[in-house]
Amino acid sequence: MSGFGTGALGRVVRAGVGRRRVQALVVALATMMAVASAVVAGSLMVAASAPFDHAFAHQHGAHLSVQFDPAAVGAAQLRATGRSSGVTASAGPFPATTIHPVVRDGGHLPALTVVGRSGPAAEVDDLDLRSGRWATGPGEIVLSAAFTGPDIDLGATLRGSDAADAPTLTVVGIAMSASRTADAWATPEQATALASAAGPLTTQMLYRFAAAGTGGDIAAARARLTAAVPAGALLGSQSYLDTKRSADRNAAPTIPFLMAFGALGIAMSVIIVGSVVSGAVGTGLRRIGILKAIGFTPREVVRAYVAQALIPAGVGIALGVALGNLMALPLLADTEQVYGDTSLSVAWWVDVVVPAAALLVVAVAALVPALRAGRLRTVEAIAIGRAPRTGRGRWAHRAAGRLPLPRAVTYGLASPFAHPVRMIAMLLAVAFGTVAATFAVGLTSSLNAVAKAQDPEDRAAITVIGNAAHGGPGEPGGGPPPGEGGAAGPAVDPARVRAAIEAQPGTASYYGLAQTEVTVAGIAGSVRANLYQGDARSGRYEMISGRWLGGPGEAVVPTRFLDRTGTRIGDTVRVTYRGDTQTLRIVGEAFDTSDDGKRIHADLAGFAAARPDVYLVEPKSGVRPAEYAEQLGAVLRPAGGEVLVNSPSEAEGLILILDAMAALLTLMLVAVAALGVLNSVVLDTRERVHDIGVCKAVGMTPRQTLGLVLASVAGIGLLGGLIGVPAGFALHAYVLPVMGHAAGTNLPPSILDVYSPPELILLGLAGVVIAVLGAAVPAGWAARARTATALRTE
Repeated sequence: MSGFGTGALGRVVRAGVGRRRVQALVVALATMMAVASAVVAGSLMVAASAPFDHAFAHQHGAHLSVQFDPAAVGAAQLRATGRSSGVTASAGPFPATTIHPVVRDGGHLPALTVVGRSGPAAEVDDLDLRSGRWATGPGEIVLSAAFTGPDIDLGATLRGSDAADAPTLTVVGIAMSASRTADAWATPEQATALASAAGPLTTQMLYRFAAAGTGGDIAAARARLTAAVPAGALLGSQSYLDTKRSADRNAAPTIPFLMAFGALGIAMSVIIVGSVVSGAVGTGLRRIGILKAIGFTPREVVRAYVAQALIPAGVGIALGVALGNLMALPLLADTEQVYGDTSLSVAWWVDVVVPAAALLVVAVAALVPALRAGRLRTVEAIAIGRAPRTGRGRWAHRAAGRLPLPRAVTYGLASPFAHPVRMIAMLLAVAFGTVAATFAVGLTSSLNAVAKAQDPEDRAAITVIGNAAHGGPGEPGGGPPPGEGGAAGPAVDPARVRAAIEAQPGTASYYGLAQTEVTVAGIAGSVRANLYQGDARSGRYEMISGRWLGGPGEAVVPTRFLDRTGTRIGDTVRVTYRGDTQTLRIVGEAFDTSDDGKRIHADLAGFAAARPDVYLVEPKSGVRPAEYAEQLGAVLRPAGGEVLVNSPSEAEGLILILDAMAALLTLMLVAVAALGVLNSVVLDTRERVHDIGVCKAVGMTPRQTLGLVLASVAGIGLLGGLIGVPAGFALHAYVLPVMGHAAGTNLPPSILDVYSPPELILLGLAGVVIAVLGAAVPAGWAARARTATALRTE
């Protein structure tokens, strides 16, 4: 009997697994779901831990992207800089320019930096061509997958500018650059031809350095490059550290989210697998006594029952790893889109650590009751294995019997108390499943509220641009050229635009908006400013604290602005726009995550030189935006204005990914909880099959039998829901602010307070639903069992 898979011990193991097919199936399914959820959560946590680093290493990203003046330095001299001290790799020179494209319907896109490259491959910034092909001839262009303008599919056409002779470009490919070195690529000849007075030709060089870990390293490398070329030849540069900070800040909120679901998954795995295996071993105590009676040693008994648990668990773990990898693939593909990486896959160590940890959990869960069984005397093991301990749970039957309910229901309500440990395990399983459901509902509601709260100016139905050469809100064309300190102002007289909007039938409300650069005392460099004219309540940001603008002399700022400047609501800041300095009092903290916190909102009337770039208009209810825009455009287009209909904004890719992950992980955790209930009810039903036969013999109908079994879990489900809903509510209240702080902002009440009383009541009933779903199969079996068969079953 010394062999593990052969001899008498092997036959005992195989017979035990085959005899308890339902329990073996539950063990396999529970471990499969637990392992699959752990693989998904672990894979996404790894992907979100350093997304930029993964993509940057995969593409040999550029530590520094530098623009040179081709009139001041030649191509040969630029190639020679790639051999300068500290440079480990370089690519270029590439011709580069900036275009202001126009789409087919005449709308303007944000300005695009176009770089001429003969192919995607390079020693530095080795691009990933995500779809389509590379541009090979004139009139072809490849767009960056990170392009932030309107969605443009393969085959779309656009013109290089609004000039009459501007070339027409066809999108033939979509590529990804982790370094964000360009918005679009074309052949070198096409990029050179696109250069114009509005977008002069420059030369791009890309570098990697031996030392590039800090801003000081990058600054020193830039100084060496500046010294290696003629004075004034280096026009500008972009450090990868800025791009990295932005990417890491976007990824940071996902970590607390995944940690919360990961903790729930681990807890569920321990509870469910422990309950399932402990129950399987506990119900075999009588057989353990028989094995001892025929000569098995305590050690062999322990090994046999641990093996009986490990075999189905091992099958479930293997299936869980495969299932987790399959489910992680589409989520990782979406994550690649957001983080700019095409090399994301399930980390090999996740596929090793997760199943190893699961095997350890199963082994420990099986070993504890098996050791207890191994220490039992033979006669005691046989006696204990026959039925629950005498007198256990009688008080529950007496208490339930006083309730004004049918006897079958009261019998079912009291029956779980015969096995208190099993009842507690089932209660915890239901509670954790309800926690997961409550947390997921709140999380998705909050994430959707975040999507709605972002960029309120984009929610306007109509955008009126005072100068067709300008871009819309947030677009490069809508602000001043770098270094000029202010917008040039629209060509159409703002008073004429306002008069046309007010005279247009169907106008409900409108406000003017100037998006420009200002300087703020205490902050180095320029700060992006939104200056509002008129009633801007429809374009207000969600307020974290304080209030929205009420007039000139006031400012609303994001959380990171307050952190950067050490100010708070009620303090004042000095803001300068085109030489006009105003002292503004901070009256509100807004939920605004753009521009890394270097953003300020103020009334346009406080700055004499400011004029709106655009007007955001809301038509009256029942007025079609397209018809409104067509009528207003007929008035303003002859004067150089433009009227655009805004398409409904969609949720950001990261929010959609988090929604999908929350739904997937919640379904898996709820399924695991239901499997835990299934196992407990199967064990109880098997143990009480003789009692059920007696009840049927004295007149209990199949419907009453079904009610008895379901009632045995309904009370536990209700109590689990009452425990789980407050716990899920508390988890949401803790995790959401942590996610916000990881993104550098506090959160407004509209994002935190997302639960409604009816919703909480329904979530409380979710515990009952989980319990009933888990008990449905064994309840149906008990109801269908014939009386004679049940009476003969031991």
